[in-house]
Amino acid sequence: MCCRACAAGIPSSGILQRKTPMRKHILIAGSGFAGTWAAISAARAVALAGKEAEVAITVVSPSANLVIRPRLYEAVIEDMNPDIKPLLDAVGVQHVAGTVTEISSDARRVTVARADGQAVQMHYDKFVLAAGSQLFTPPIPGLHEHSFNVDQLENARKLEAHIRSLAARTPTGARNTVVIAGSGLTGIETAADMGGRLKAVLGDDAEIRVILVEQASTIAPHLSAAARAVVEGALAECGVEFKVGAGVVSIDAQGIELSSGERVESDTIVWTAGARAHALAAQIPGEHDRLGRLVADACLRARGTGDIFVTGDVARAATDDLGHFALMSCQHAMSLGRVAGHNAAAELVGLPLHSYSQPKYVTCLDLGPWGALYTEGWGQQVSLVREDAKSLKREITTKWIYPPAPDREAAFAVANPDFVIVP
Repeated sequence: MCCRACAAGIPSSGILQRKTPMRKHILIAGSGFAGTWAAISAARAVALAGKEAEVAITVVSPSANLVIRPRLYEAVIEDMNPDIKPLLDAVGVQHVAGTVTEISSDARRVTVARADGQAVQMHYDKFVLAAGSQLFTPPIPGLHEHSFNVDQLENARKLEAHIRSLAARTPTGARNTVVIAGSGLTGIETAADMGGRLKAVLGDDAEIRVILVEQASTIAPHLSAAARAVVEGALAECGVEFKVGAGVVSIDAQGIELSSGERVESDTIVWTAGARAHALAAQIPGEHDRLGRLVADACLRARGTGDIFVTGDVARAATDDLGHFALMSCQHAMSLGRVAGHNAAAELVGLPLHSYSQPKYVTCLDLGPWGALYTEGWGQQVSLVREDAKSLKREITTKWIYPPAPDREAAFAVANPDFVIVP
């Protein structure tokens, strides 16, 4: 049987070296909102028990950065991937640059494709899957070849470079038209912001068209009637056109075909039609929902496993006793991460486990030059609009969701599993 040990270093042979024969190892896959907070919370729990010498924590992700995905629809995308290596160092967490490619739950082992090209195996006592989500991309002809998205930082950079390149093209209706497929939160925020982005590149005199396409009978079908009315009015004021009840049939270099039979000529198609749990979730035994998320118990353990916790976008977790479940959002991911990290460590160091609960739910939606919309509760009661909501949105997206400073005590102070930021 393989020894339970953690990495002090990973040699070129691909076999993980051990620090001490009996040192326990918590392995976390992913350094997004859930993974980062899982690491800090686990380190806090280990420190509370005074067992830093007995338990090691490792985060595996392509780089030691936390990508601020909720802001990738914006034109200016600097500082959207803050470096968390100093923070991880401050709390005593090791980072391995690489990607988990295989999970062997029976052997408590994962295979990691390291950034340097080496494939290594890493053993764990507790594993936290925080790999996040990926953009849903159905087999629509031309989708991969001729569309853009803002799912990951590199995609957002590609879209911004494309928009800037439009200025060098011959002025046509297609050049001046952006079609956004999907009216979820990302689609709405992208549409509201897009007119200003195009004007900045093509000039105030350009005849801009921004078209939001939704296959449901209304835009923003996930919103309450009151919130939807605000969004519809705001987008109309921003000059956004709606095409509802129409799915995307195909995309080519000159435009998009809709299920209604209509064709829209456009040089810029942005796909925002939802997300699915990372493919790694499928490697873990247990029940999965329609989004590929693992059904988690109250302590965020993947049901049917003993040593695997799931968090963030890969976890289907009840937020309360009223039938609500965490969404694929940083709002839920940060709390899910704190609980999963704490519980993974608590089982090793003898602390009480903590049940996940997050009954408070809010939505803060950027609506471009119109302002923003802030709602409270699962019924999405409208609480703030326009500049009042915009001010709150700026506070959330430029301060609250960013990682804390690399100060051990300050990070631990906001890493307990009960901590939730609420406006």
